[in-house]
Amino acid sequence: MRIAVVHNALRNDSAADEQDVLVQADAVTEALHTLGHKPVRLSCDLNLSRVRNEIGAIDPGLVFNLVESLDGTGRLIHLFPSLLDTMGLPYTGACAEAMILTSNKLFAKTMLDGAGLPTPVWTVPSNAWNPGRFRRPRENPCRWFIKSVWEHASVGLDDDAIVEAASDRMLETLMAQRAPRLGGTCFAEAFIDGREFNLSLLDSLEGPQVLPPAEIVFEGYASGQARIVDYKAKWDEDSFAYRHTPRRFDFDPVDEELLEQLKTLSLECWELMGLRGYARVDFRVDAYRRLWILEINANPCLSPDAGFAAAVHRAGMTMTDAVARIVSTSGK
Repeated sequence: MRIAVVHNALRNDSAADEQDVLVQADAVTEALHTLGHKPVRLSCDLNLSRVRNEIGAIDPGLVFNLVESLDGTGRLIHLFPSLLDTMGLPYTGACAEAMILTSNKLFAKTMLDGAGLPTPVWTVPSNAWNPGRFRRPRENPCRWFIKSVWEHASVGLDDDAIVEAASDRMLETLMAQRAPRLGGTCFAEAFIDGREFNLSLLDSLEGPQVLPPAEIVFEGYASGQARIVDYKAKWDEDSFAYRHTPRRFDFDPVDEELLEQLKTLSLECWELMGLRGYARVDFRVDAYRRLWILEINANPCLSPDAGFAAAVHRAGMTMTDAVARIVSTSGK
């Protein structure tokens, strides 16, 4: 089958997280060749008319969607699958509606909260739009994690993302200061100090499979140092954070019940958001072993060294096996 492998177009100033999409495209293209398909690479930018015409000329039986952003911003991620919907073409991964619901963290948190699923309390700037009821924690915690509403890949996150704020006014000021480096829109989430888990899911004709859970280990972090997977931990190979945040898949028997709870919540997130193909759910577990859903990623990175690939290998599969599953379940 002829398959168009489409990724977001890069700019001269594209950062490391954006450039990684080329690594993903290489890995997917190689896997499709191995499976006997005929992949054709194509980049997508805001000139959607050009993209539509070029895809039409390729006449693919399927589009493998690797578009993570457009013009350097994640808030436009839903435009490409929306284009494919108008063209009536099947494509891999989440549909446009699921993509926008998960990419906008406020949409996702509001849906999680409405479904009774645990997610840390949050607040937004007083002049900002909020899709759900305005959340203010009863205990009014002093420590907050300021995040981008739209951007993923830990864009804009560093040690200063964890802030102390004893008052609403102080938190408003801190959010306003950080907003420009977070894509212009941000919110504050109660910081959960604890263990961090990533659970990857891979679709099948029988339904989604939860791949082996991974825990991020914060090795050698000093007391008071923020234990978060920031931008450096993901993309700066020379940084302390990158070298000291390995994943582990081996757990003690005492964690068996916890891991089962994580798997159950991951499947509930999949169902709630209407996901398909593949996804990843990020969790925190606090000192009382309470589980908190942080984010749902409907198009996790497919690079060979990324967490999704590590979970695939831990499950006894190759990335070629995973790509075959993704292709077979497209448009299901």
